Amino acid sequence: MPPTPKVWFITGTSKGFGRIWAAAALERGDKVVATARNAFTLSDLVEQYGDAVLPLALDVNDKAAVDAAVAHAHAHFGRLDVVVNNAGYGLFGMVEEVSEQQARDQLETNLFGALWVTQAALPIMRAQGSGHILQVSSIGGVHAFPSLGLYHASKWALEGFSQSLAGEVADLGIHVTLIEPTGYETDWRGASAVVAEPLPAYDGARDRRARMFAAALSRPGDPEATGPAILELVDAEQPPLRVFFGEGPLDMIRPEYAKRIAEWEQWDALSRAAHGGVAA
Repeated sequence: MPPTPKVWFITGTSKGFGRIWAAAALERGDKVVATARNAFTLSDLVEQYGDAVLPLALDVNDKAAVDAAVAHAHAHFGRLDVVVNNAGYGLFGMVEEVSEQQARDQLETNLFGALWVTQAALPIMRAQGSGHILQVSSIGGVHAFPSLGLYHASKWALEGFSQSLAGEVADLGIHVTLIEPTGYETDWRGASAVVAEPLPAYDGARDRRARMFAAALSRPGDPEATGPAILELVDAEQPPLRVFFGEGPLDMIRPEYAKRIAEWEQWDALSRAAHGGVAA
């Protein structure tokens, strides 16, 4: 028996994952509120799927606009079943190289944009007693590499508030899933990316990072393959809190987490000493 049609609210649907997931949902008969900074980029979706698509211009950095867009979506389709916080971009630069404005802009979009959409959708989902919030994180939400410090900061913060949220809404019929993609052939490192002014002192670290990325992306994932995967995820009765998309991230994260445990254990005596005396 096919699943009951769902109503989706997706940010960043002009291209990349957002566009692919919107098309996958529409193709099977779901309805989609597709948002992008420029609503004209969504015209082909409307031409193909008609009234099943509600195209909205939205800058997720504008909280008032987010609140209005979510309210409009709910009023138009009568419910919200799936909210996908996909809007975001990569900021490339060593921590010392990133400007104040670049750092603030990165957090405004990748972190606060997702927060504003989540907050706007929650009262609707609470009233329904159901819903699924998908936060597009990254392998960079559970690992960190040189030259991406502020990008990692935005995704680690997204992971933190989303895990807290999952516990808060567990009794309300609402699910939360963090999607953690690895290397895909999307625009993340292309025109959408922001690059800080480089300092020569970091050329060595930058070269090592470039070689690492080249090796990791020697066989990039096909973004189109994520369409069926996202549908399976939202149809799951008990979806995961975290899920990787792509080959390689689990192999990468196993030794990283083992290293963390080993280091904590190595310094456990100091940790316990720092606790001090136990009160009688």
